[in-house]
Amino acid sequence: MKHKHFYSYLIESTDITLELGELRIKKEERLHLLSLVDANLHSSVVATVLEQLDREDKKIFLKNLSEGTHDKIWRHLNLKIKNAEERIQASVRKVTKELVDDIRKAHKLNKNSKS
Repeated sequence: MKHKHFYSYLIESTDITLELGELRIKKEERLHLLSLVDANLHSSVVATVLEQLDREDKKIFLKNLSEGTHDKIWRHLNLKIKNAEERIQASVRKVTKELVDDIRKAHKLNKNSKS
């Protein structure tokens, strides 16, 4: 199975999915929130990568990204960025934690407004 993003195998979305499952929202709303989660994670990963590259390497990365050539992306990143995978994982963990915290706050507010 082909992953959607070059870093997809690094993402564990169970926490976010479980937290969203606790919210009393329609299926369509949950799917929309999951697409926003995906967009947030993608933006964070791309920003993390771009801040580590020089101008020419940014162009190469963005070209490979637009072509969806995962192997070429990883070869380039591993050549140009020390600990590329670990940096991306750290970025994903940070954003995931923030999103889970936000979902928990929303759930708590939702529960309090029902009482």
